[in-house]
Amino acid sequence: MATYDRNDLPIEEWLERIDPRVVKRVLTIGLPIVVLVVAMASSVYTVAPEGEALVKRFGAVVAQQPPGLHWKLPFGIDRAYFVPTQMVLKEEFGFRTLRADQKTTYDHQDYPGESLMLTGDLNVIDVDWVVQYHIRDPNLFLHRVRYPEKTIRDVSESVMRRIVGNRMGSNVLTVGRTEISQLAKEKLQTILDRYQIGVEINAVELKDVTPPRPVQKSYNDVNVAQQEREKLINQAEQERNRRVPRAEGEAQKLVAEAEAYAAERVNRAHGEAQRFTSIYEEYRNAPDVTRRRLYLETIDTVFPRLAALYVIEEGQPHPLPLLNLSPGPIPPLTEGGSR
Repeated sequence: MATYDRNDLPIEEWLERIDPRVVKRVLTIGLPIVVLVVAMASSVYTVAPEGEALVKRFGAVVAQQPPGLHWKLPFGIDRAYFVPTQMVLKEEFGFRTLRADQKTTYDHQDYPGESLMLTGDLNVIDVDWVVQYHIRDPNLFLHRVRYPEKTIRDVSESVMRRIVGNRMGSNVLTVGRTEISQLAKEKLQTILDRYQIGVEINAVELKDVTPPRPVQKSYNDVNVAQQEREKLINQAEQERNRRVPRAEGEAQKLVAEAEAYAAERVNRAHGEAQRFTSIYEEYRNAPDVTRRRLYLETIDTVFPRLAALYVIEEGQPHPLPLLNLSPGPIPPLTEGGSR
């Protein structure tokens, strides 16, 4: 039996062989199915957890959808545009991050057009910084300005150059970095709010502030010398703080001892004078009794110091030893009976 290949027939004969009932059946059943599948595929969309979706209908925003599964009009009538409102975005100046994982990799290529700046004392420094922000209003972010990322970069660079240009180079390189970051964040937010760009600045961080490469070695030598100078000054201050308080303490000790000694002598002198005055008053009231008391007190003080005691009786040629207070021999008397 002979067979015919469709490809061997002219198009006109091939169309004549098609049964019109089959074509009608295909159009009646298959076309709605195709239209339904296309409609379903173009009307269902998913919004990722990192952001929201703006739904536009013929170019006009009609809805702002949160993360999840949503529906829209099919066949391109509604279009969904994803905006990462929950992500922290960043713009880098003076460097680029090649890969951010467990070990972040940076591009070491120089970007002098972004990082080189002139300070207020006419010095040139290399400033690398990062601007971190998130999208606060997706509608404003997409439609207020043509290129929002470029606008953020241009404004950030303008603000940073103005702040650095109003400061001394040494301040930017050392203690002024935190203040510069905070001031840049405030000024950048103010300008972007004026532009109604729909973003909020989270942080402006100075990553690296150094002199330009050609002068870095000389600058490092100067820093080493300054650090050595500060070290010697600190050592001198430490030695001074150790010795001066000790000397002051010793001086105060000597002054206190002298004052105590003076007070003791004065008080003793006052006491002796008072004692003498009291004795004199008693002597005036009873001279005999006072004279005898003074004599007895003197004898009581002198006798214990004597080595021997002699009692001389009037009319006797020799003294009579009464009490030998010394274990040694009694010394001889001199002429006149005195020892």
